[in-house]
Amino acid sequence: MASGFFALFDDIAVLMDDMATMSQVATKKTAGILGDDLAVAAEQASGSAASRELHVIWAIFKGSAINKAIILPLAFLLSAFMPWIIVPILILGGVYLAFEGMEKIYEYFFHKKNHEKISAQTTQSKEEVLDAEKDKIKSAIRTDFILSVEIVILALSTVAQSSLMVQIAVVTLVAVLATVGVYGIVALLVRMDDFGYKLVSMSDDAKSFMHKFGQFLIRALPKVIRVLAVIGTIAMLLVAGGIFVHNVHAIHDVVSGLPSILGELLVGAIVGIIAIAPMEIYKKVKAV
Repeated sequence: MASGFFALFDDIAVLMDDMATMSQVATKKTAGILGDDLAVAAEQASGSAASRELHVIWAIFKGSAINKAIILPLAFLLSAFMPWIIVPILILGGVYLAFEGMEKIYEYFFHKKNHEKISAQTTQSKEEVLDAEKDKIKSAIRTDFILSVEIVILALSTVAQSSLMVQIAVVTLVAVLATVGVYGIVALLVRMDDFGYKLVSMSDDAKSFMHKFGQFLIRALPKVIRVLAVIGTIAMLLVAGGIFVHNVHAIHDVVSGLPSILGELLVGAIVGIIAIAPMEIYKKVKAV
């Protein structure tokens, strides 16, 4: 009886060790998508009025939690009964991520002036601002859904050979970390300038450390958001390229001589260009 009791503890210890190891691997593999998720969420929330930033983040957080509550059981069912579909889903998600990444680059270089003109000329009423906020939240939740699918499927692919218990524990943990961690960091980021203003208001001496640090936080926020947007775009292309390199043998053979990061970035960019070209041609034909 005692030996059976200790054997049970030994099995639990082995299971926990497997879960810890696989969770670390899965988190590393999904880090690129998490970086992109963070960049997208920060960009969406930072465009809102200061009094509405936390409201927007909370709304997107709830949408993200619902997304993962839908995706997780479906992913486990697919893994159990249709494991062959995991790779095609990964590749489809890779195409989407590559498209999103290259679209941002294309928009920046070819439509930047148009966006600046529109933003400079637009004066919105309170109702229009709230409607735009709702659209922004819906758009962010849709994007989060795609990214959540990729996070869950990518995490699941790292533990595909493990037991069902390990799969459920590891992928659920990654999903929770992705949601709570990402939106917790975003909430801190978008309030960074408010904290800066608070420090400035508390300091009477413009030369004091507190005043200078507050000014630094105020000026740093827009730069941090822009840097996150750039990092998120690169992360999308890297993750997309990595999906193709690791799951399509022909592509892997072509870029095997290149450094892994360069090869994945190149593949992601090429897939993105191929994906974006038909859309741009369609838009131009439609506009004629």
